[in-house]
Parts: sequence; structure tokens; C-alpha cells
Amino acid sequence: MFIDEAKIWVRAGDGGNGCVSFRREKYVPKGGPDGGDGGRGGHIYFEAVEDLDTLIDFAGKHHWHAENGRPGSSNNKHGASGQDLTISVPPGTLIYDIDLELVLKDLNEVGLKVCVCRGGRGGKGNKAFATATNQAPRHAEPGKKGQERNIRLELKLIADVGLVGMPNAGKSTLISRCSAARPKIADYPFTTIEPVLGIVELSDFRRFVMADIPGLIEGAHAGAGLGHEFLRHIERTTILVHILDIIPTDGSDPAGNYKAIRSELGQYSKVLAQKQEVVVANKIDLDPDGKRVKDLRKKLNKEVHTISAVTGEGIKELSEFLWQKVKETKADSHSEEKKG
Repeated sequence: MFIDEAKIWVRAGDGGNGCVSFRREKYVPKGGPDGGDGGRGGHIYFEAVEDLDTLIDFAGKHHWHAENGRPGSSNNKHGASGQDLTISVPPGTLIYDIDLELVLKDLNEVGLKVCVCRGGRGGKGNKAFATATNQAPRHAEPGKKGQERNIRLELKLIADVGLVGMPNAGKSTLISRCSAARPKIADYPFTTIEPVLGIVELSDFRRFVMADIPGLIEGAHAGAGLGHEFLRHIERTTILVHILDIIPTDGSDPAGNYKAIRSELGQYSKVLAQKQEVVVANKIDLDPDGKRVKDLRKKLNKEVHTISAVTGEGIKELSEFLWQKVKETKADSHSEEKKG
């Protein structure tokens, strides 16, 4: 099951209470205070780890809390600190504080870690309050409460290439051809109902990550079809690949379908609409004389790559082109960051 959003409550551990105690030793009739301090409560961390691509672990567990600190004890013994709790999430997870309406951290790389709640400080034992004028204090501090937050987790998959297009354009067939991903493929709309990631392997140990996004239709930004629920997953992609069915079964115009999807992307996010794009005409095995592709290029006035996801024609060339495009786009992005 693919889950890309979750709301949870997290609480760090409370600090342990300080101890009130006095030495009781043979031949020491007036032993001084020896109450130890309490240990601190455990902190709460979130960490992005490999091999996770969904927030399903939070579907049935909405309360997470770290261990409390142990109380101090006699003989100046300090209480043990509570064990920290590290919560593993997929790379690309955004962490929000619901009450403050604040982004706490974007864990967009494996290994990134953030502390969202700090454990309470342990209370001081009565030994800490002994003075020249108060040599037998009979009080100690209670431990401080640990922090707590209402957290919203939002996952945005991290991929190099994001596939967009109308339902049944052939996106799922393409990613199954290019990678080991095995999405559901059928001859009816919306067979893909959740994003699918695949790793495209090329020669010389080259690879890139491709994401298949459920098909869009006109009005998706307003909730039509599957709506724009999954568009967040292509916001992080390096380039977009717009798959067009050269002979749509509903008799629609491929160029019109292209413009409709571009409109939906623009209404959802200006940043998304400005991403590098590669236009791909699919099912060219049904256009042997190439007239439909020629007409599409004329209407769009764009470079259009041609493939047949079913027969495999043009897929190797497209994969090589996409790898080079991803490499160039990332290099340009890094150059702009250095200038900035």
C-alpha cells in the first residue's frame, strides 16, 4: 500500500525526578545529603533511510514517544537518561509542525536527521541544594516535561524523470520496459492508481530513477479523475517526460491532450510547469507511415521523440537521451547554485 501523507503526535521523554536522600553509614551519625539527579528524557529524531518509499508505518500508529529519564537515587547516583527515539522515513519526506504551520525539515537525502522534540531535563537531587547555611536540604527538583508536537509528514518521491500524460498513454508499459518496476497494465483508464518508481539501468553502470505518476485528465487540478493528489511526487524530478498516445482510443487529438495536461501542470504549480520537458509520442507501431507524428510535430512545434512501448522500438534511444538530459540539467543546476 502506498501512503504519502500521515499525521502523528510525538512526545519526548520526561526528565527523571531528583532524589531526597541522606547518608546512613555506621559511625557517621550525621550523614549529609546524597540524593542524585534524575536523567534526561529521550529526544525524538526523524531520519531519512534507504529502502523506504512509503509512509505506511504511520497508518496504524499515531502516537510516538521516547523513553522517560530514570529518577536519581541515594549515594549520589545519577538516573539513567531515557533512550532516544529515531523514526525512520523515506527520503523526500517533509516534516511539518501542524500547530505552528511550520516546515521543520525537508529530509530530501538519505542520512539526513533532525531532532523535533527534546527530552526534559532531569531534576536535581537534594545534594545539589546543600549550602553552608542549609546543610540538610529536604527537597529535590521534579524532572522537566519533554516536548511534544503534532506532526504532519508529507512524502514527495525523489526521481530523476517523472512520466506524465493522459490515462492509457502508455506510461506504465514504458517504465516496465525500461526498468524492473511492474505496475499494473490494462486496456482501461486509471490502471495506475499510485506512483511507481523504477531504476533504469544503462551500460557502464549508468542509471537514473523514473517515476510513473497516475494519469491526468482535464480538470485534475479541481479534483477530476484522480485529481492532483500525486502531482507533488514530480515536483522534485529533474525533468518531465510527457507521454502522448499518437492514436487515442477516445478519438481525441494528441496535441489537444498535450495542451490540456500542460494547463493542469501550470494551474497546480508554476515551478512544475517550468521544468525541463521531453515530449514522447507512443504507439508509433500504429502509425507506420509516420503521418500522425509529423502532424503532431507541426501542431506542437516541438521536438517529439517516438517510441512503441509495446514493441520496444525507440526505447533504448530514449533512455540514453533521458540520461544525458538529466546529467546536463543537474550540471546546470549545480552551476547556478555556485553562482548564487
